[in-house]
Amino acid sequence: QVQLVESGGGLVQPGGSLRLSCAASTSIFSIYSMYWYRQAPGKQRELVGSMTSGGTTNYADSVSGRFTISRDNAKNTVYLQMNSLKPEDTASYYCQINIMGLPYWGQGTQVTVSS
Repeated sequence: QVQLVESGGGLVQPGGSLRLSCAASTSIFSIYSMYWYRQAPGKQRELVGSMTSGGTTNYADSVSGRFTISRDNAKNTVYLQMNSLKPEDTASYYCQINIMGLPYWGQGTQVTVSS
């Protein structure tokens, strides 16, 4: 059983920054790709971005150039640095990992962008 715990969400003004963290309960995390998703009220969950075990990243067009994913395998943690935040970035953010075909999700952390 793999557990993922997100943290770092909160209330921020438009144009501000936040860094989300996702800590995994197992070091096996280091050999898998990690994913960040978000879900706004009344909307489907969408993929924000991903990072492979080798460090290759991909981002949704809506966040490209503003969000950056990184990982610290020694700490079993992946990060989502969010800059130039917009009100439309308001959502619950989730990290996810697929291990042997099984998806594991964190509990989510709320990000609210508002003045």
